Amino acid sequence: MKPLHRHLVNTSRKVLCTAALAASLTTAAVVTNTSAADAGESEPTPDSPQATDRGDARLDLPDPLADPAVPPTTGAAEGASGIPATALDAYKRAEISVGAALPGCKLPWQLLAGIGRVESVHASGYGLKADGYTEKPIRGPRLDGNGFAEVKDTDKGEFDGDAVYDRAVGPMQFIPSTWATWGADGNGDSKRDPNNIYDAALGAGLYLCAGDRNLSDQAQLDRAILSYNNSREYVNTVVGYMHQYQNGAAGVPNPPVGNYPTPPVTTLPTPSPTTPTHTSRPNPTPTPTPTPSKPAEPQKPTPPAPALAKLELLGSAELKAEAGSAFATAPRVKALLSDGKPAAAKPILFELKDDTTGSSIGVQDKKFLVVDTDTEGVATLPGLKAGAKAGGFTLRVAAYNTSAQLTVSFTGTVTAKPAPVADKLTRTDAGAAKPLEVVAGKSFTGVEVTATAQDKAVEGTQVTAGLVEQNEAGAWVPVDPEKSKGPWFKDKDGKKVTSLLLAPTGADGKIALPELFTTDVAPGTYRLRLITKDNVVLILDLKITPAPTTPPATPTPTTPPATPTPTTPAKQ
Repeated sequence: MKPLHRHLVNTSRKVLCTAALAASLTTAAVVTNTSAADAGESEPTPDSPQATDRGDARLDLPDPLADPAVPPTTGAAEGASGIPATALDAYKRAEISVGAALPGCKLPWQLLAGIGRVESVHASGYGLKADGYTEKPIRGPRLDGNGFAEVKDTDKGEFDGDAVYDRAVGPMQFIPSTWATWGADGNGDSKRDPNNIYDAALGAGLYLCAGDRNLSDQAQLDRAILSYNNSREYVNTVVGYMHQYQNGAAGVPNPPVGNYPTPPVTTLPTPSPTTPTHTSRPNPTPTPTPTPSKPAEPQKPTPPAPALAKLELLGSAELKAEAGSAFATAPRVKALLSDGKPAAAKPILFELKDDTTGSSIGVQDKKFLVVDTDTEGVATLPGLKAGAKAGGFTLRVAAYNTSAQLTVSFTGTVTAKPAPVADKLTRTDAGAAKPLEVVAGKSFTGVEVTATAQDKAVEGTQVTAGLVEQNEAGAWVPVDPEKSKGPWFKDKDGKKVTSLLLAPTGADGKIALPELFTTDVAPGTYRLRLITKDNVVLILDLKITPAPTTPPATPTPTTPPATPTPTTPAKQ
């Protein structure tokens, strides 16, 4: 193996900030298109073929390719490193896809970038294209035991072009036998090709996360990288690049293909059979004819272990709930192996698709969750909660094996939550503390009532207001409108009525009673009943007092005429 580059990219340059993933790159889209190896397989170890000393596929790339530079940009972050844009996109897609299927792994895309940097400098110099393929194949040295480990051919030359020995292939340098187990479709084109950086990055992520690894744990991270290439120098270099990218990385244009040699496919010469030359000898001693040995019986091939083969819905495929509530029945599926037995401890992905309701999964309002099957092969989705709006969604359930993606679906329906029903009517106008009382001929006005449920205002409550009287049994019954002599309302046509359906309450739950007339109504106490369709009742006493009367005026007494005073005749 060639010595690994020990230097890191100069981090003093001004560079572009890390670009965000395109809006179209959603977890749902990536996971939907992903065909992954069975993540439940035991974790690879440092003695696996992938961890062999397999040489260096980068060849002797010049510095501009060995250390991709980021174009200086005004206001760009300083200290970032350049990664060809397609490679950067592939690493980030793989992180999201693996995170959806195996959230406990905590795979950082920077780890994949570190491996891609060491293995092929992100496919630089090989003509990396936007679709993830390269114009020039990336093949490591022949693993024929001469300077490297010996790995006999496992793919009949399909990926590495060598039908005798294996070579590591593609930007992430997969051994074909490893790819046969961990190969994945990272770009949704229904192919699994280690020469495509999208497929290779996702396959590498699944491989590193195997065996329920948690890569946020340093010891498990160390074991994972050693299983990829069993070299302490390799681990140190990958981790160094990983930390460098965690401090800043930006996409740069994909470099063009370079005129750098690809290790040729060499086939060792096979010696031609020779015919032995017999020398004539006098009186040769006869050579005893050897007894032919019994040919060894061919060993029966070991049958492959049963693989995940089927997903079945348990219970109804229809999920129904009121807005804002939990579903009464938790979605359940059963995973079966190819031999018909339950598939235990298999990760199953539950994902909300085409949701118009705002529904969510779990306490953190996620749109997807991975659940392991139990010993009976059953996976149950906990915490599915209906959104606040009426509508629908599809709950897609997926599982992966080494050759296919298995999916089934539930259909979800969320109905609007019924409006709360008022359980109380209360008079709430400014004069509510006083009885309702007017002088005959005056109207009752400004009366307000509020509808509540558990002391909270209820919108949409409709009330009928009507004059009532008690029957012989003491029950309140509507008055006979033809015989009633009590107060009255006016309908929309201005006619006298003793009962009126009022407009529904607003958000504040309030009801304003229309004017109640008392013209030509005899003084006394009358009863007005307010009743909802759910028989919530409020009886209001209406007291009408007589109008005050003016006492007759007291007549002013007349003054009698004065009696004339008799005069005394004058004496003469």
